[in-house]
Amino acid sequence: MAKKKIEAIGPGVSSLRKLVSKGDGLSLEVQCSLLNISKSGLYYTPKGESEENLKIMELMDKRHIHYPTHGILQMQDYLFTSGFLVNHKRVGRLMRKSRIHARYPKQNLSKAGSAQYIHPYLLGNLTIGHPGQVWAVDITYIPMRKGFMYLTAIIDVYSRYIVGWGLHNTLQAENVRDVLLQAIIRHGTPEIINSDQGSQFTCPLWIETLKANNIRISMDSKGRALDNIFIERFWRSLKQDYVYLFPCDNGLELYNGIKEYIRFYNEEKCHQGIGRQTPKSLFYKSCG
Repeated sequence: MAKKKIEAIGPGVSSLRKLVSKGDGLSLEVQCSLLNISKSGLYYTPKGESEENLKIMELMDKRHIHYPTHGILQMQDYLFTSGFLVNHKRVGRLMRKSRIHARYPKQNLSKAGSAQYIHPYLLGNLTIGHPGQVWAVDITYIPMRKGFMYLTAIIDVYSRYIVGWGLHNTLQAENVRDVLLQAIIRHGTPEIINSDQGSQFTCPLWIETLKANNIRISMDSKGRALDNIFIERFWRSLKQDYVYLFPCDNGLELYNGIKEYIRFYNEEKCHQGIGRQTPKSLFYKSCG
């Protein structure tokens, strides 16, 4: 895994906003105009959900870990038995916000050429034999006592080593791109990156960043449960062993807790799928 110069396709909007300062001698209007960003975005705060909706999202996320094939109607039935009478539209909206998607084979009804940034799945018959050959990336919803955040993580499929991660309060594509670029700086450029077909991974920013760094693009078939199985297993371990056992009060507490869990997952937890080794030992043994 030789390290190389990385290519970023334009700075993210969130990064540009950090350049705006009240002490620079220029008005906020002028600074935003020079950076080609909206001034209103400086004051944007994501609208929160009600306490009931937060509880519903948490229940559905726990359910999804054990029953990933449950769709809107089955989730609606489950919520009813849990004491929440909600209509299917509300269930669907909160599932989308929690990035919960039913996992089962579906007929492909997409018209040719209608999704220009979707790429084929490349891992079906691929033998993965060394670190850096394939990375898998995904985003998951992480609940807190009041509110929630989104966690992006990238796993090296060969060693199960988490090579990069980031915690954010929005689903902006720039956040995911920045996690990837930081992982490349630390560990070099992978040959292939696999993801789902979410909007963050089928937008020009993500696709062009991968192409600029000569990374081959692989995407899960829609509705397939096993295409990105290694990152899915990491989500399950993280949530069962940490998130739902130790609910956090704020983002800083959550960040520090996830940081420590990922250190444990990489450096101390032995994985049966890699010969009862730790991901770190296999990742660096193979690299060295």
